[in-house]
Amino acid sequence: MKNYSEDASRLYHIQVAKGEVGRYVILPGDPKRCVKIAQYFDDPVLVADNREYITYTGTLDGEKVSVTSTGIGGPSAAIAMEELYRCGADTFVRIGTCGGMQPEVKSGDIVIAIGAIRMEGTSREYAPIEFPAVADLTVTNALVSAAKAKGCPFHTGVVQCKDSFYGQHEPEVKPVSYELLNKWEAWKRLGCLASEMESAALFVAASALKVRVGSCFLVIANQEREKLGLENPVVHDTDMAVQTAVEAIRELIKKEKK
Repeated sequence: MKNYSEDASRLYHIQVAKGEVGRYVILPGDPKRCVKIAQYFDDPVLVADNREYITYTGTLDGEKVSVTSTGIGGPSAAIAMEELYRCGADTFVRIGTCGGMQPEVKSGDIVIAIGAIRMEGTSREYAPIEFPAVADLTVTNALVSAAKAKGCPFHTGVVQCKDSFYGQHEPEVKPVSYELLNKWEAWKRLGCLASEMESAALFVAASALKVRVGSCFLVIANQEREKLGLENPVVHDTDMAVQTAVEAIRELIKKEKK
């Protein structure tokens, strides 16, 4: 396709050139998280800062690694993955936040997604709706191993991905409330752990690109616990999720160097 960037050596949205990122990339949504994540790298360098996309590259155990923010939602997340892939990346770990859906999923816990409900639009431009959105097993196992090593409470399972934050939190005032409320109840009955906005698009895009991706999230709060009158503090510190992602990449590097 035509490159619309003013500098033809750089990808249009992320403004990164080939060779400037490692094969392993952490994908937070919030651009402000990039510098915090990069602090876990050795010798991190700011590579690019454009729109919602900020990229730092450094090393972990001698291997080049990067972090690139994606902004909110599937469309911008898929763009980041597409362009990073074109720059040489092939293994991704999404880290972010989510809202718990099962009573046992508490604020401050970590959720590691093994699959995602495709209640969003981006993945439909990659695959028919019948195709599942699943995480890479190797990356997921590394995340589970890292969470265990860090000693943090975590859950593994399916997450729900949507395009409308307020469709989740104020479904009753939306014209399609009948659909939002009924499907939310179905997801709960099926054991869905949490709700977020990017993994379904990333999982399906990764399948199309033949790359690997896994996801882990901090549970900010759980509206279902609130409804039940259970303790439900709001937690914003994503550091444990970040540490889990970094440790997972270290594990992948160690195994794959062998």
